[in-house]
Amino acid sequence: MTRYHVVMSASVAPPPPATWSWLGGRPALDLVNTLRDRAQAPRETLVAPADLSDWLAAAGLASDDVPPPAAVLEEARALRAAIDAVVTAVVDGAAVPAAAMARIDDWLVHAGSRPRLHLGPDGLPVLGERPPADSPRRALGTVALDAATLLGTPAERARLRICASETCGTRFFDRSPAGVRRWCSMRTCGNEAKARRHRERGRPPEAG
Repeated sequence: MTRYHVVMSASVAPPPPATWSWLGGRPALDLVNTLRDRAQAPRETLVAPADLSDWLAAAGLASDDVPPPAAVLEEARALRAAIDAVVTAVVDGAAVPAAAMARIDDWLVHAGSRPRLHLGPDGLPVLGERPPADSPRRALGTVALDAATLLGTPAERARLRICASETCGTRFFDRSPAGVRRWCSMRTCGNEAKARRHRERGRPPEAG
């Protein structure tokens, strides 16, 4: 039985593009974070194919924002779920789900070399490489390769984090020198935690 799933109970009202979350620090984690507010009330932002093309363009992974087929949107959500399943298992110290690993691995073929023969400025044939943004699947293959690098490299894997806020759940890559970062952002979750601790210290003791 597959040990990961796409969250189906998430809200279907996407936020405007300006609210995309880029706190992951890696393309793979930014894709995971397109399912927002995981710790409280999961909110889907990749509702329609146009949302996926908008996200790929905003992430710098696609050259345009032409909506892909609906099937690609479903594939992107499944890849997102697979990446998160492995990330969550690694952070929790749990067994890594083989089905999720296999799905990420399947996407790596889209990140490989894709030769392209085209005319150069002088009108003569030039053999080159197709850019990652050549297609939505190629762009998602690039995301899968980032996930594979992140998960398959011990030093990078050790810096995977899930925000410590009980109401957040953002996945991020800890780039702090000491590697002890707890919050996805000190401006939001970090400050909220500090304010909460301050309020608790100032609260009078309960009677009895």
